[in-house]
Amino acid sequence: MDKQEAAIVVKDLSKTFNLPHEQQSGIKQMAVGFFRHKRGFETQKVLDGISFEIKKGEFFGIVGRNGSGKSTLLKLLAGIYTPDSGAIRVNGTLTSFIELGVGFNPELTGRENVYLNGALLGFDRQQMDEMYEDIVSFAELDRFMDQKLKNYSSGMQVRLAFSIAVRADNDILILDEVLAVGDEAFQKKCVDYFTELKRRKKTIILVTHDMASVERFCDRALMIDKGKLRLIGPPKKVSYEYSELNQTAREVELQKINEARYGDDYILRLLNAAEKPANSFDYEDELILDISWKDPTVQHVGVALIKQTGEYVFGPNTYQEGYDLGDSKHLQ
Repeated sequence: MDKQEAAIVVKDLSKTFNLPHEQQSGIKQMAVGFFRHKRGFETQKVLDGISFEIKKGEFFGIVGRNGSGKSTLLKLLAGIYTPDSGAIRVNGTLTSFIELGVGFNPELTGRENVYLNGALLGFDRQQMDEMYEDIVSFAELDRFMDQKLKNYSSGMQVRLAFSIAVRADNDILILDEVLAVGDEAFQKKCVDYFTELKRRKKTIILVTHDMASVERFCDRALMIDKGKLRLIGPPKKVSYEYSELNQTAREVELQKINEARYGDDYILRLLNAAEKPANSFDYEDELILDISWKDPTVQHVGVALIKQTGEYVFGPNTYQEGYDLGDSKHLQ
């Protein structure tokens, strides 16, 4: 890619954090830790050698599971964090909508916070005067601008922050999970504005778990997992791979849930027709209840199926069926 066409260039980006262990509350504990050469933290690599470029005028998606490192990547792009190694080059002015409350003072009014945010973005008073009415109109908060921000609902704060970010009209806009907050009407307004930004060929970085939005708006997308860049390419391909990654993670979690753990009572497992553990069943699917227990004195076993409303549906048991367990500690 011609470097002159790049809005953002990221090269071999790495970032680590020192995560504290349990707090040492006394001098004695600190001294013991020192002489044992025991550090009070562990180092965790959050990003590991990330490289990519974003073209000017590109609508670019970033996806990843929680804890993948994408929020750290965004804060590095926005200049909130500095990398341990690697480099970021940003060609143009940048506005970020990353965390609700960043750049806001709850003790100031909505009006004062607009000007405070503008100053943080590098705009002078006259420039903010020119943008103010558009910001307030887009946020639909005209009647609340002289109230303190601490009296705003979270939805109102989101609308104000987003309005400032998009009306700042910088060259590059970073939006993190903007479609996951606010009410339905606000989300529709965001979607409409995305369409307008795409038409105007603005450089947009959209971070979201909503694959429909990635496929609808993005020209390309990137998937990050466990601090590494796993894929960059067409939105549909990235969306598919991200869904597969989530499915695999869910299967691993279900396997952990289904592992037998003996306690003092019973183990109940749900099996499908192939006698494999399952947690969801379609209508008319075969459901096998697999029950094990430790107590040798158990004479009868029963199971009750009850709706979420508390309504009893069905309840087979060995007593009614005239089934003798004998010395068995297992039943299907």
